Amino acid sequence: MRTKCILVGVLIGIMIVALTGCLESSGTTSNSAESTAPSVYARVIESGKIRAAYITYPPAVIKDTITGDLTGTFVEVLEQVAKNLDLELEWTEEVGWGAQIEGLQADRYDIVGSPVWANPTRGKLTTMSIPVYFSGIGVYVRDGDNRFSEDGGWKSINNGNTRIVTIDGETGDLIARTDFPNAQRVSLTQLSDISEMFLNVKSNKADVLFAEPFYGYEFLKNNPGSVKNIGSANPIRTLGNCYMFKSGEFQFKHMIDVAVNDLLNSGFVDKVIDRYEPYPGTFYRVARPYRAD
Repeated sequence: MRTKCILVGVLIGIMIVALTGCLESSGTTSNSAESTAPSVYARVIESGKIRAAYITYPPAVIKDTITGDLTGTFVEVLEQVAKNLDLELEWTEEVGWGAQIEGLQADRYDIVGSPVWANPTRGKLTTMSIPVYFSGIGVYVRDGDNRFSEDGGWKSINNGNTRIVTIDGETGDLIARTDFPNAQRVSLTQLSDISEMFLNVKSNKADVLFAEPFYGYEFLKNNPGSVKNIGSANPIRTLGNCYMFKSGEFQFKHMIDVAVNDLLNSGFVDKVIDRYEPYPGTFYRVARPYRAD
């Protein structure tokens, strides 16, 4: 009887060892499959090509309506980055604000080549380059509308009678949701032009919008006296304009960062901004990270 019990125990031990080995083997195979999936960096280096998506967003990305050619600050900087890295740059597709991250995760493209403002949501879901330059985000209302002020952190905007117009997935949408949850929302689709937000405020379909001063300047050229920036002296956000990649792509980020930093230090980026900036101070330049005494 005792011998029989010992044999049963031995058999059970063998079965446990065998089962554990199978599980470990299965886990190793799964992890091995994941680890062999090529990174964006590896794919780019092997193909010799960077595939870039974009959003038409002047003056960073300007699309010729006839030829489809792209120009602008972010276009010129990224094209020079690719050239200096001895890589080909292919502009693959135009995307909406809310669809950028999905396309990166699906590997439809390697980089979003239009400016992406660095905010916590994107920081959590993606990898981002160092800023090429910074934008101070203005607070625009109808000219003559004196209900709002920046006193107390713009608290006067955060009430149920205020209508904030935003574009889905854009940073102004995030500002409205996080800073002014009690205000009404007038939402525009992802591919809406920035000027539509200004038109909504001008025509009294909305009361407030958040945008870069460049777009306010462009709108006021054709619509003088229609809107005003009540945040010119104190922008509601100051955000870095970055390139965006798939989450976890730190080697790819490092490569792009080094190339961008080289263009910043050489003065190339300043010269590009000078060509597209409508008036001094539209964009905030990146400060030099050193001091020469």
